Amino acid sequence: MKTKVFTVVGMVLLFTTGIFAQNSNKRFGFEINGGASLATKELNNTSLNVGGGYELLLHYRLMTHLGAYAGWGWNKLSADNSFAGNDVCFEETGYLLGLQFTHPIGDSPFSYYLRGGALYNHIETENSEGDIINDTGHGLGFQLAGGASYDLGKSWSLTAGLKFNALNRDTDFNGTMMNFDYHYLSLRIGLIKQF
Repeated sequence: MKTKVFTVVGMVLLFTTGIFAQNSNKRFGFEINGGASLATKELNNTSLNVGGGYELLLHYRLMTHLGAYAGWGWNKLSADNSFAGNDVCFEETGYLLGLQFTHPIGDSPFSYYLRGGALYNHIETENSEGDIINDTGHGLGFQLAGGASYDLGKSWSLTAGLKFNALNRDTDFNGTMMNFDYHYLSLRIGLIKQF
């Protein structure tokens, strides 16, 4: 009998503590991040230069450490010489949706995060004049990311992390079917505002 009472009291205390802890944190956040990008493989036998990009994300905390994120991103990698000509850019743009695990590091203002999500992006090829000469159309890809954030106070945080994007699209390029296998790593620094 005592075991059942202790179990019930323990469960009630555990659940009410979780409820109060969740109410003290803000549920929404807005993030802007950007940084350098490096292709992890050639694009149709074309070496890509170091590029860059940025993302705009909206966060929603589902549970204490688990949340969802959604947003829009842009990334650009260029090539001096390619199948598409000289001085060409390959721009990936589109939408992302995923889950994020965030956990504080002890009592410090630091926390770490892990993200995994889906992309719905396309790749535009631009010539040296900035004209779009090919568009793959939107399709599914994926994103993996991880990093750390530092609490600046007043609901602001500074983030730094590494992300990997992968997008594979088939396209008709000047009458020839080609496969664009666009993979890159990106070092990102950003700001988050919670509300």
